[in-house]
Amino acid sequence: MLDVPAVRSWCRDALDSLGRAREEIDALNVYPVPDGDTGTNLYLTMESAALEVDGRNPDEDLTRTLRALAHGALLGARGNSGVILSQLVRAASEAIVAAGSGGQSSAVETMTVALERAADAAYAAVAHPVEGTILTVARAAATCARAEAGRVGAGLPEVVRAAAAGAHEALDRTPDQLEVLRRAGVVDAGGRGLTVLLDALVRAVTGEHPMSQPPRAALPKPRASTEPERPEDGPAYEVMYLLEADDAATDLLKVALEPLGDSLLVVGGDGLWNVHVHVDDVGAAVEAGIRAGRPYRIKVTHFGEQMGPRRSRGGESTRAVVAFAPGEGLAALARQCGAIVVLGGPGNRPATRDVLEAIQGADAQEVVVLPNDSDTVPVAEAAAEYARAAGIRVAVIPTRASVQVLAALAVHDGARRYEDDVVSMTSAARATRTGSVTTAVRESLTSAGVCHPGDVLGLIDGDVVSIGHDVTATAWDVLDRMLTAGGELVTLLLGSTAPEGLADGLERHLRQTHPEVEVGVHDGGQLYYPLLIGVE
Repeated sequence: MLDVPAVRSWCRDALDSLGRAREEIDALNVYPVPDGDTGTNLYLTMESAALEVDGRNPDEDLTRTLRALAHGALLGARGNSGVILSQLVRAASEAIVAAGSGGQSSAVETMTVALERAADAAYAAVAHPVEGTILTVARAAATCARAEAGRVGAGLPEVVRAAAAGAHEALDRTPDQLEVLRRAGVVDAGGRGLTVLLDALVRAVTGEHPMSQPPRAALPKPRASTEPERPEDGPAYEVMYLLEADDAATDLLKVALEPLGDSLLVVGGDGLWNVHVHVDDVGAAVEAGIRAGRPYRIKVTHFGEQMGPRRSRGGESTRAVVAFAPGEGLAALARQCGAIVVLGGPGNRPATRDVLEAIQGADAQEVVVLPNDSDTVPVAEAAAEYARAAGIRVAVIPTRASVQVLAALAVHDGARRYEDDVVSMTSAARATRTGSVTTAVRESLTSAGVCHPGDVLGLIDGDVVSIGHDVTATAWDVLDRMLTAGGELVTLLLGSTAPEGLADGLERHLRQTHPEVEVGVHDGGQLYYPLLIGVE
């Protein structure tokens, strides 16, 4: 069935599957530029889309959910493959929304049209479409879906299975269509990513466990090196930016960008566009955007630097982590993990300049920033934009709780490739469920009922799940609820107002109710929250 739970299920599964396949897809990446980042770009694009959906009310209707999905993909699109993925998602979502509002199409016809519109939009977005790429795989999926939809008795499960099977078959043929793939002995990286997403769609629609899917034929063996040299005759830079402009202006923008380079993509709509092009003249590409509207989030990547680790003057790769902390206890923990700490949290938000000073003061070419709640994410993003303009490579991982910051720091490895480290830290943060205990300061209607000033509130992932009068009892309730879904490690961060004996009481409770769980207790020192909880 095509509904909100199915969309949410697809988002989670698609992101997890891309995370598992990311290194494989990166290794396949030889076209259009052999920079070994297609899997990472697809993952980060899908992560942005999934986060946008996760941030919406689960009770919202399908239309709002799909619009959030498309918006998140557009805002977070990375690289050539990510921009095409955002266009596929947007076109498919618009087709499903249009069918729903009309109320005439069956689920089979809706899905078939969605896949067809997605393929059409992807081809239209590329200035010079090339066969043997993700475009070919998308078209094959749509064609096979249409053929299956015309068969008597075919339902939605059969149609999505046919689309996925057709995509895999088309992927296997890509080396015969593109000479650079044949020489390297690989299938197209973007096309491989699309098969991962379609396999996840099959699971979301049918409810089948991933292991029940029959194994696919082995892929051609990836090339031995994942750090190939850039072709000498290709543009030196990848330029990307978001652009606020009307349709007419973007038509003129395409005309202006076309002679500057290749891999031109301009996708989006409703006044917001994602622009991607490979050029030698970065200034001309950005100026074209300024003439068309308001460009922002401008990102310039030099392919020579992208294909190898960045080095300091002494020859060593330099990387730093900037972490937000609401209290000295957490700050000390973060510093022990090697992070540069910016103090700030509820009631004490740091300014953008404070974060920028920390990034620049790290004296590193590569920086990872870890916010500690939702409100600090835009502050970190704003600082990162300034830092990128100064030539520093910055990634902001949207950690929304202090326990997620610690989880990300625990897997940080500066010896890894930058993209791999970012993805590993992001995955660790996402895998950490968060809970907290605080005190209500005013009367309010919550998801657990009406609370009054002085009530003790228990929250899970930001939602109030429990209202009580005792910190310890409420903490027990929150922990029990969180561990219902399982868990191996529980992290407890004690705030400055935590009652005496809270940690001992919680540890005894966990030994009795969940003896299999490992418990770590730390003095976080945060205000307003006597207890912060992480479950991994």
